[in-house]
Amino acid sequence: MSKTEHTPSNAPVKTYPCPRCGKPAVWANNPTKPFCSARCKLIDLGAWANEDYKVGAEDTPFSDELDAFK
Repeated sequence: MSKTEHTPSNAPVKTYPCPRCGKPAVWANNPTKPFCSARCKLIDLGAWANEDYKVGAEDTPFSDELDAFK
């Protein structure tokens, strides 16, 4: 959900919540988008590298083939 804030020149600036910390982040001219800062971007990258983000599954790919070797 994005919000619109006004700058001193009264031009609307669209913001949205940073996926890491939830603070408002600006999309236009933001080198760290979709994050609000380089810090949030690096924290998120570290979480990916640490395998903190996982998708649960009952079986792994080729698990039926591995069962044949047991």
